Amino acid sequence: MIPGGGQPNMQQLLQQAQKMQQDLARAQEELANTEVEGQAGGGLVKATVTGSGDLRALKIDPKAVDPEDTETLADLVVAAVQAANENAQALQQQKLGPLAEGLGGGGIPGLPF
Repeated sequence: MIPGGGQPNMQQLLQQAQKMQQDLARAQEELANTEVEGQAGGGLVKATVTGSGDLRALKIDPKAVDPEDTETLADLVVAAVQAANENAQALQQQKLGPLAEGLGGGGIPGLPF
C-alpha cells in the first residue's frame, strides 16, 4: 500500500533500479578482477581463481609430483580448485549479498544466495 493512496514515483523507481543495476555491474566487474586462492596438501598445490570463478593459475610444488602416484596429485589439484572456488563464492556473497538484500531479500535469480 502506498502512503496517501498515490501512485509510486516512476522516475524515482527507475533511478533506483538504474543505480542498483550500476552497483551490480560494478560488483561483478570487481569480482572478475579479484583473484582468490585455494590450496591443498599443506600448500603443495595452489589454485588461483577470479571472484567470478575463472581458473587463472595452478602451482604445483615439485614435492607433490610422484610419477608412481599421479592419483594423489590429481586429488590435490581437484581439492585446491574446489577450495579456491569456495573462496570465490564467499567473495561473491560478500560483494553481491547486500545488493540482493536491496532487491527485497529474495536473492537474485541465478545467483547462489
